[in-house]
Amino acid sequence: MNKKLQHSVFVLILLLLVNYLANSVYKRFDLTQDKRYTLSEVSENLIDKITAPLTINVYLEGDFPAEFKRLQIETRQFLEELQATNNHIRFRFINPDNIRERLVKKGMLPSQLTVEEDGKLSEAIIFPWAEVSYGKKIELVSLLPNTIAKTQEAQLQNAIEKLEYSFANALHSITQKERQKVAVLAGNGELQDIYQYSLLSEVVKKYRLAKFTLDSVATNPQKTLRDLRNYDLTIVAKPTERFTEEEKFTIDQFIANGGKTLWMLDNNHADTDSLYNEGKMLAFPRDLNLTDLLFGYEVRVNNKLIQDLYSAKIPLATGNIGNQTQFQHLNWFYHPLVNGNPKHPITKNVAPVRFRFTTQIDTLQGSLKKTPLLVTSVLTKKTGTPNFIELQSIAKEPKEDEYASGPQLLAVLIEGAIPSAYKTRIKPFETPDFKAESTHNKMIVIADGDVGSNQILKGKPHDLSLDKWTGEQFGNKEFLINAIDYLLDDSGLIQLRNKTIQINLLDKQRAFTEKRFWQFINIGVPLLLLALFGFGFTYWRKRKYQ
Repeated sequence: MNKKLQHSVFVLILLLLVNYLANSVYKRFDLTQDKRYTLSEVSENLIDKITAPLTINVYLEGDFPAEFKRLQIETRQFLEELQATNNHIRFRFINPDNIRERLVKKGMLPSQLTVEEDGKLSEAIIFPWAEVSYGKKIELVSLLPNTIAKTQEAQLQNAIEKLEYSFANALHSITQKERQKVAVLAGNGELQDIYQYSLLSEVVKKYRLAKFTLDSVATNPQKTLRDLRNYDLTIVAKPTERFTEEEKFTIDQFIANGGKTLWMLDNNHADTDSLYNEGKMLAFPRDLNLTDLLFGYEVRVNNKLIQDLYSAKIPLATGNIGNQTQFQHLNWFYHPLVNGNPKHPITKNVAPVRFRFTTQIDTLQGSLKKTPLLVTSVLTKKTGTPNFIELQSIAKEPKEDEYASGPQLLAVLIEGAIPSAYKTRIKPFETPDFKAESTHNKMIVIADGDVGSNQILKGKPHDLSLDKWTGEQFGNKEFLINAIDYLLDDSGLIQLRNKTIQINLLDKQRAFTEKRFWQFINIGVPLLLLALFGFGFTYWRKRKYQ
C-alpha cells in the first residue's frame, strides 16, 4: 500500500512539474524541410523593437477559391509565429464583404481571380490585404503582390514566399524612428516633377524626400557638398544638360563619403513627339560630360540605340471606320521589354521592365562587384547615332540575322569600395573632407532616363506600372522601389525577397479526370471497411456467445 501511495505521489509531482514547464517554457518546432516557419534574424530584430500593442487585421476571410485558402492558412501560421515571439502582437481575420468601400478608400484594391471547379470557369473577388497598426502609425501589407507568374498557382507560390518580407517590411517602416533621406537631383534638365510623380509618391511613403539642386555649386561648392552629404541617396533621373566639373566632383565626393546613387541616364536625344507628328525623328548623342566619372566607377554608358524583338507595343493609327480612327497595338523594337535577374532580390519575380530608346552598358575590369540586373533577350540589334528613326519601319518584317547582337546589359548594380574619379586628378575645388575611396558602398546605373518616367493622362500623372494606351503592365515601379530599398537597406531586409518555399499544389486536371476514383477512395472505401467490420464483429459475437 505504501509503495502504491509513493508511486501515486511521484506521478502527481511529475504531472505538476510537466504542467509548470509547459506554462513557463514555450517552444515551437519547425519540422518543415524548407524551414518556412523559422523567422530570419532580420525579422526577430524587428519584432524585438515592438514594445507596445501592435494589431494586424487580415482581410483574407470569407468565401474564396480553395487554392487561396492555402494563402490564408500560411498567413495565419506565420502570424502565430510572430505572436509567439512577441506577446505584444495580436492579429485577427476579418471578412471584408461589408466593408469593401472603406477598404478601397484606404488603398486596398481587390483582386479578381479565375476559379476552375468541375471543369468550369468562374470569377471571384478577394481582398488580399493586411493592415498593421502600431500607435498612431498604420501600414498596409499586400498579400498578393504583382508578379510575372503566368498561373494562379505560381502567383500563390510567390505570395507565400514573400509573406515574411512583406510583413517585415511593414514592421520596419512602422517601428522606424527616423526615416532615411532621399535627394532628387535637379538643375541639369532632369525629369519634371509630374513625370516622376508615380515613382516618388511611393518613395515618400517610406523615406524623407526632397529636391536638391546643384546650382549653388558655382558660388559655394563646399556648402553644397556639405548639404548633399546630409542625404543618404540621390536619384539622378534623366539629366539633359551637361554637368560641370564642380558638379561632378560634388556627386563624386557624396559617393566617396558613403552616399548611395541611382542613375537613370539617357545618352541619346530622341524626341518621341516628332516621331508621331512627322513620322520620323533624329536620334543623336547627348553630351552629359559624365563618361569619365562613370569610367572611374568601372562602367560606361554607350550611345548606340538598342532594338529587341522582345519588345513593348505602341498604338498606331491603321485607318478609319466612319469618323472613328482605328488603332492597332504593334511591337516597337526600340522599346525593349526586359526580364530581371531571377537570382537577385531587386529583380526576383518582378514583371518585365519597359525601356524606351535605351542604350547599353559596358562594365570595365576592376575590383568592384558588378551584378547584372536587367539584360535584353539575345535577339537584339544596335543602331548607331546620329540616325533617323522612321515610324513606318514598324511595318517591316524583321530579319532574324540582323538581330544577332546578343544580350545587352541595361541596368547594373555596383558594390564595393568605390574609388573617387578624382583620386589622381586635379580637384575642381578644395574640401577638407576629400576621400579617395569610399567604404563599402552601392550604386545602380540604368541606361535609360525614361525607365522611371510615367505617362500623362488628361493632364494628370499615370501609373508608372501601366501603359495608358495598351493597358500592358510593366515592372518599372516595383523594380525602382526595390532598387532604392536595396541601396538604403543596411539590415539585409530585402534579402528576404529571395526566400524560396516549395509548395505542393493540386494537379487540377488530374483531380478532375480522376474525380470518381478519389470520391470512391475517400467515401466508399471507409463505408465498405465499416460494413465489413460490422459484419465481422456481429459474426464473432454470435460464435462466442452462441
